[in-house]
Amino acid sequence: MLAFPDAASKRAALRRQLQDDAFVIAPAIHDVFSLRLVERAGYRSACISGAMLAMALLGQPDIGLLGLAESVEHCRRLVRVARIPITADADAGYGNARGVFHTVELFEEAGAAGVNLEDQVVPRRYGAGPDKEVVSVTEMCGKIRAACRARRDEGFLVIVRTDACAVESVDDVVTRVLAYEEAGADLILPMAPRGEAEIDGLVRALHVPVTISAGTGLAPAPSAGGVPLARLRELGVRRVSLTTLLPGAATGGMDEALQALERGASEPCAAVRGAAMLPALMEVATQHAFESTLLAVERG
Repeated sequence: MLAFPDAASKRAALRRQLQDDAFVIAPAIHDVFSLRLVERAGYRSACISGAMLAMALLGQPDIGLLGLAESVEHCRRLVRVARIPITADADAGYGNARGVFHTVELFEEAGAAGVNLEDQVVPRRYGAGPDKEVVSVTEMCGKIRAACRARRDEGFLVIVRTDACAVESVDDVVTRVLAYEEAGADLILPMAPRGEAEIDGLVRALHVPVTISAGTGLAPAPSAGGVPLARLRELGVRRVSLTTLLPGAATGGMDEALQALERGASEPCAAVRGAAMLPALMEVATQHAFESTLLAVERG
């Protein structure tokens, strides 16, 4: 039978990573295929991107249309078969402070290692344009305190995302995130900071780690202020989430496979290589062995 660490152990493992490792890379996963590949590649944590889920499950942009129950259930399915800690996206907490409390309860029960909680006004706007709106510092701090109070396991991470970089001055953003830290945030996620000077200022101002959403990680991303991955590490960013790396690779691979089929190509492509990997990736032999054990039990 396949064995997986319990949720508390995985949360503790992620806490240790953030304490001991200089730089934590968390690729975003959207299904068990991507989860298994992340584990196989040796990454010790992962995240679930709400934007990628909205696109994959609803065919809609990230504007808050994916419901709480849908997000929690998708998280539960992935966490259940994961050997590494996974953080989830809780958007703005699905309501006021009371809604945040309930949201954290559900994601913790589902086994998540933590959640992203953002300060955008609901309904949220898509993208990083100047029309974004953020709630007041007072309101967001109330949500953060509610999130911290809701968790039963102190290892559960409250990752607080701010979109204020798009609409407030650099000084006001620093004041805002320091208040978030005081309210109990375990990590601060500035979305689309204005270059490395702002990132450096936030890292220096905060005592809790800074985490950045860095797109694929293969090229500078707007969500990371256009700063490359190696430079983010040099600036003292403790963690990056790679939200589009695997969904982008999957999309590109599927497109390549369909084009190869249309051409009648006989040369190996990503689809052929991937199909050959599936039995090992999904641990089919282990499942068959377990099934044989159960059959022997049934026969007495």
